[in-house]
Amino acid sequence: MDTLTHDRAARRIRTGLLFALASATSFGMSGPLARGLMDAGWSAAAVVAARVLLAGVVLLPLAIHQLKGNWPLVRANARLIAVYGLIAVAGTQLAYFNAVARMEVGTALLIEFAAPIAIVGWLWARHRQRPGAATIAGAALGITGLILVLDVLSGVSLDPIGIAWALGSMVGAATYFLLSAEGGELPGTVLAAGGLLIGGTTLLLAGTLGIVPLHATTNPAVFADFTTPWWIPILLIGIVTAAIAYVTGIAATRHLGSRLASFVALTEVLAALIFAWILLGEAPRPIQLLGGALILIGVITVRLGEPTPVPLGDPQAPTDAFGNATEPARPIA
Repeated sequence: MDTLTHDRAARRIRTGLLFALASATSFGMSGPLARGLMDAGWSAAAVVAARVLLAGVVLLPLAIHQLKGNWPLVRANARLIAVYGLIAVAGTQLAYFNAVARMEVGTALLIEFAAPIAIVGWLWARHRQRPGAATIAGAALGITGLILVLDVLSGVSLDPIGIAWALGSMVGAATYFLLSAEGGELPGTVLAAGGLLIGGTTLLLAGTLGIVPLHATTNPAVFADFTTPWWIPILLIGIVTAAIAYVTGIAATRHLGSRLASFVALTEVLAALIFAWILLGEAPRPIQLLGGALILIGVITVRLGEPTPVPLGDPQAPTDAFGNATEPARPIA
């Protein structure tokens, strides 16, 4: 029985890691694609609105199918879906794309992905999940990697407004991981579709009222080595970097817990650097590559220090108010 339980837990971890890597890779493409659109005359809010609304529309039929007419479940989770759409979707992406408009994609993304450190602190302060030695060591490696990829010692000038936007996206990213672990029986596609549609509609309303600049063009998007019609990056940014990325991200967080999923998601940094190199010609410097390696080592270290989760359906599995398995509290170390 113990062996069967361990095998189920191991499969759950492996599945969660695959979901997390798929999500990170998909998300990593969004910044470089958004830069091409913004250089073609799109505002950051317009890019985000088009991205999340397209993703929401793509996911809506699947979400309705998986819901199977259980609309009371949606009403019971209405607040979660609304907050997810306003903060985790609209707020995070708007802040991130505004940061990308003022600094290199890799730099903006790395500030955003200091979010795992914020999550460790939140779980410690709010839920008394004190991090163990491996988590602290992994976090330290991750922070060191972030500093190296930022290359703050090279004298590169950073835009203060861009940094402020990037810090805002960091808060939103932390919220994304914490909320993605919630919802109980609510299918991940329902949470994603609802949040994406709410976030996109909110941005359209804000643009209509003049709260945020909202303008788009049909100018071709110019990248490092090629030019493409505007609708191609829009399709990619909506379907690949939003619909696929959010659904796999929610699935990963529900398998791994918000803490571990947020650290695995740091691999998005590497994906973004690669896509920025391919699409924008922003070649990573050697010190950034070293920082990326440290981030990966930090993720592995955190994973080794995570407690083995109890599989769903096991009577010993800790559950939240909705009855779904939760990540166990970190023991005092």
